Amino acid sequence: MENVDHIGIAVNNLDERVSYYTDVLGMKLLNIEEVESEQVKVAFLDGGNTHIELLEPLSETSAIHSYLQKRGEGIHHIALKVKGIEAEMERMRAEGARLLSEQPKIGAGGAKVVFIHPKSSFGVLYELVDRG
Repeated sequence: MENVDHIGIAVNNLDERVSYYTDVLGMKLLNIEEVESEQVKVAFLDGGNTHIELLEPLSETSAIHSYLQKRGEGIHHIALKVKGIEAEMERMRAEGARLLSEQPKIGAGGAKVVFIHPKSSFGVLYELVDRG
């Protein structure tokens, strides 16, 4: 792990929440995009030493939709920046980590991403992000 890449926060309405983060908290909006592989619309905000990623579901099949139905808005995951995600996935599997996919997916900004199942990380959903 190199550092914390971003903190993902599930939201019901991206436009309303972006206003809060920019107007009230004074963060700078970096970009908004749709991530088809996860069926979400995301906004990245500059939080100084890390980024905040707001996630709004695009469909009822999105994992974010399910999360919002069960838990409501709030912190969804912590993303860790790595280099060589495939090798890191193999290393983690050898250590007993359970990953949510066999291969990395393409996430926001074209990064390769994979999630670690929260049952193998003590209740926290982590995402590995390789922007290389």
